[in-house]
Amino acid sequence: MSAEAADREAATSSRPCTPPQTCWFEFLLEESLLEKHLRKPCPDPAPVQLIVQFLEQASKPSVNEQNQVQPPPDNKRNRILKLLALKVAAHLKWDLDILEKSLSVPVLNMLLNELLCVSKVPPGTKHVDMDLATLPPTTAMAILLYNRWAIRTIVQSSFPVKQAKPGPPQLSVMNQMQQEKELTENILKVLKEQASDSILVLEAALKLNKDLYVHTMRTLDLLAMEPGMVNGETESSTAGLKIKTEEMQCQVCYDLGAAYFQQGSTNSAAYENAREKFFRTKELIAEIGSLSLHCTIDEKRLAGYCQACDVLVPSSDITSQQLTPYSQVHICLRSGNYKEVIKIFIEDNSTFRLPVQFRQSVQRELFQKAQQGNEALDEICFKVCACNTVRDILEGRTISVQFNQLFLRPNKEKIDFLLEVCSRSINLEKSSDSLKENMASFLKNVCLGLEDLQYVFMISSHELFITLLKDEERKLLVDQMRKRSPRVNLCIKPVTSFYDIPASASVNIGQLEHQLILSVDPWRIRQILIELHGMTSERQFWTVSNKWEVPSVYSGVILGIKDSLTRDLVYILMAKGLHCSTVKDFSHAKQLFAACLELVTEFSPKLRQVTLNEMLLLDIYTHEAGTGQSGERPPSDLISRVRGYLEMRLPDIPLRQVIAEECVAFMLNWKENEYLTLQVPAFLLQSNPYVKLGQLLAATIKELPGPKESRRTAKDLWEVVVQICSVSSQHKRGNDGRVSLIKQRESTLGIMYRYVLE
Repeated sequence: MSAEAADREAATSSRPCTPPQTCWFEFLLEESLLEKHLRKPCPDPAPVQLIVQFLEQASKPSVNEQNQVQPPPDNKRNRILKLLALKVAAHLKWDLDILEKSLSVPVLNMLLNELLCVSKVPPGTKHVDMDLATLPPTTAMAILLYNRWAIRTIVQSSFPVKQAKPGPPQLSVMNQMQQEKELTENILKVLKEQASDSILVLEAALKLNKDLYVHTMRTLDLLAMEPGMVNGETESSTAGLKIKTEEMQCQVCYDLGAAYFQQGSTNSAAYENAREKFFRTKELIAEIGSLSLHCTIDEKRLAGYCQACDVLVPSSDITSQQLTPYSQVHICLRSGNYKEVIKIFIEDNSTFRLPVQFRQSVQRELFQKAQQGNEALDEICFKVCACNTVRDILEGRTISVQFNQLFLRPNKEKIDFLLEVCSRSINLEKSSDSLKENMASFLKNVCLGLEDLQYVFMISSHELFITLLKDEERKLLVDQMRKRSPRVNLCIKPVTSFYDIPASASVNIGQLEHQLILSVDPWRIRQILIELHGMTSERQFWTVSNKWEVPSVYSGVILGIKDSLTRDLVYILMAKGLHCSTVKDFSHAKQLFAACLELVTEFSPKLRQVTLNEMLLLDIYTHEAGTGQSGERPPSDLISRVRGYLEMRLPDIPLRQVIAEECVAFMLNWKENEYLTLQVPAFLLQSNPYVKLGQLLAATIKELPGPKESRRTAKDLWEVVVQICSVSSQHKRGNDGRVSLIKQRESTLGIMYRYVLE
């Protein structure tokens, strides 16, 4: 086809053409193009991309005749490019939030230094030695912008940053990244050395009582004109975008507050300065209102800073302390007034003012102190845990493992306190039906978990229990307790507590071990193990049954747990969970894995990830055996978790190959061919042949139908692949809910006979 024919074909085609991207040099050739480009709804390239392109071109080194690298020349071309970059930043109104988000530290450093240069700040002059009140408004504003950016960059560099996943290794890209990293580190070093000067400059700005102006595209154009044609307009008090005093002070106060807060980690007195600046920022925001277009403060972040300052530097004003329960809790923790902490938590159970995460952090802190040998805190730990547990059940969350452990050996004082917390946490007249149902269910479960009948009577005769549960429910509860244990007779005098029975006879240990083998209830398993460890410390109860098998990649980590009770519990929960999953008892498997996850999260990130992986496999099995059989697609969350597993590259995490195989089969079954073809990580393809097979099958399906001219053998191959991988009415799923792609291996894992679960 000739060039003319190709042009005609392109002109007559009905397919719309993507408009070509404007190149950086076009803005040099046409003076008015930049403003036209920036006025577009979605300019391509974007403004921040233009800044990078202009400054990159202006800073390119030159090579002389002797092939020696020279600094970029100060010629007309480079000066215009720098001016264009400044004009784009002026179009963005010098918004540091936008510029910092999109520009690297070296590029933004270059941009702001150019602003200082055109604003007639003498190079090499210390900003702290310049009197802002006597400087032209645009010059003073340029200095403020630079020093605000300097301390913001220092603060931002102190935050931990998640490293981006490296792509395919390319030498040129790696060299460029390394150069940029070194340049950023050098700039940060200089900024940190000058940090005290920058803070003094900004503190001086808070004393200014005049409006300032920042350069606009028009004033920057005037700067580029011949000196005799400017007539001093760029230095007048009306040139540029007007920044009101309150707006300038609001931004400066916020940035100073962040700088002082960051210094507080090494100098606690700095928190007082931070508090003062943040609360002044709040006052200025209230004064400015929503009319300001230039002053933008992240008010959610500001509120977090203020809240943190309230805790770190409590106000002497009594009323302010009453409005900030955070500071009240921390004052009580510092002074050891734990009774007041419990009182605050009980009151919060009815107001829900304190976040759950904060309450849990207080509980963790107290537990850590108790574990370090402060036995006096044991009772306090239980009371705080009880308060948090009641808050959890009111909001529909599950009971924590810690509460179950602390309540394993209850006494009258614990029961009395728990009933007090429950009574004070719910208003029977105003509370919703859902809150009442949650509380009633909690009290019933507590009763069912008690062995000592006198404690059962304490709860069942309490006013709250009688109010929340109807007569029929209480009767049903009594029947359940009779069925649960033949020795429970609620009509006679309570028998001795289960835990008061001496454990001298070896028969008791044998009976408990038998119950341990049969039980699939995580709570009951925990109870039995605690009782067994109380009888003897010489046994390893994970070896009670030779049917309890855990894959060797897991057992090495689990058996490395130092605490024998925790080791037995984790091993048995994992073994029983894997067995229940194998025999398709998915509900019990889910309970066992959930209990295991809650337990290991407290001390082992490695075992936590192992449990999450097994729960993912369980969810895949559950879907394929349930709604997947009817052709219903899995939820997007499950597909996302499968992708996350395939892309996971956590070091030292034990992995079972079968999970990756099932994930690939799952993706093939539900036609996630685009992902398998293009996005599966290379390391997984190299290490797991099943994943490689899945990728090849997905790529084959994606390219169907094949070329009609294929030879007979190739055509047969296409048909076989379609028959295997296409889900239609002609290809029914098997009993396990999927079209079989990979032969499923029969599991030899056995924990108990099937009738035990029934």
